[in-house]
Amino acid sequence: MDARELADRLEIADLLARYTRAVDSGRWERLDEVFTEDAVIDYSSAGGVRGGREEVKAWLAEVLAHWPGRLHLIGAPVIDFGGDGEARVSAPFTDTLAPSREMVAAGTAGFLHGGGWYHHRLLRTPDGWRSVELVEEQSWRTAR
Repeated sequence: MDARELADRLEIADLLARYTRAVDSGRWERLDEVFTEDAVIDYSSAGGVRGGREEVKAWLAEVLAHWPGRLHLIGAPVIDFGGDGEARVSAPFTDTLAPSREMVAAGTAGFLHGGGWYHHRLLRTPDGWRSVELVEEQSWRTAR
């Protein structure tokens, strides 16, 4: 592995972290630093939308307002580089959506827990790596 690939892997790991931070903090404008303007984002396996960046940002803001406590954890990604400035990334995730940011009893209604895989198709752009496509593969979900 050469220095360029190491740098790319670190930048892609940072991109994945920026994605989770944007979603968990509700700073939807930060998704502009993750996705290209023409990106396609597909949450349909979890019952969500499939659409463009702006459509998905609006949908996330509306839906996730019901769960102000949010935490996504991303595991070690599998990164496959193409020769044309493209990379395919599959990263396992778990998430918790909570009905409050305050301390509540573990059995409180309204908690969602889930996990699966995020599959990104990334391009190297003048601004760094950006996702042109995200497909969420929801593997499991529990609700209280």
